[in-house]
Amino acid sequence: MITLIDIAAAMWFIFPAYCANAAPVIFGGGKPMDFGKIFFDGKPVLGSHKTFRGFVAGLVVGTLVGFAQTVIFEQVLIQYSPQFQYSIVLGFMLSLGALTGDLIESFAKRRLNRSPGSSLPIADQLDFILGAFLFSIPVSPPSLLEAGIILLVTIPIHLITNLGAALLNMKNKGKSS
Repeated sequence: MITLIDIAAAMWFIFPAYCANAAPVIFGGGKPMDFGKIFFDGKPVLGSHKTFRGFVAGLVVGTLVGFAQTVIFEQVLIQYSPQFQYSIVLGFMLSLGALTGDLIESFAKRRLNRSPGSSLPIADQLDFILGAFLFSIPVSPPSLLEAGIILLVTIPIHLITNLGAALLNMKNKGKSS
C-alpha cells in the first residue's frame, strides 16, 4: 500500500528536477544553445527556445533547491524519516539530467518537424524525468516505488503547470532552456 509518506518522499526526491525544468520559462531567453546552426537534415539542431541562459538558470535553480532540501533534512526532517535524506550533489545531478532530457527531446522534435513549444505526446511530460532518473544513478537513484509514483503524478502536474504558464502568457515567448 502506498502511503502519503511514500508520495511525499517521491515528490521530495524529484523536486529539483521539476524546478530546473520550470526555471527556463521564467529566466530563459538570449543566445540559443545551438547558435542557430542547422543540422545536416536542414532543420535547427535544437531551436531558438533552448538558450544558454535558460539552461544555466535551470541548473542553478534546481541545485539551489537541492541545497535547501539538504539543509531542511539536516535541520528538521532527519528526526522524522530517512526517506527525506538529500544531498546537494543529487539536486545538481537531477537538475542536469532534467535539462539534458529536455534538450534531447527538443532535438527529436526538430527532426520530426515539430515547432518549439509544440507537444510531443507523453515525451513532453517524461523527457526531463527520465533524464533526471538517469543522471541520479551515480549518486542516489529513486527506488522503484518512488520512480513509479513520480511517473504517475508527473503527467498531470506537467499538463497543469503548462496550462498555467500558457494562461499567464509565459509560454512561447522565446524563453526556454
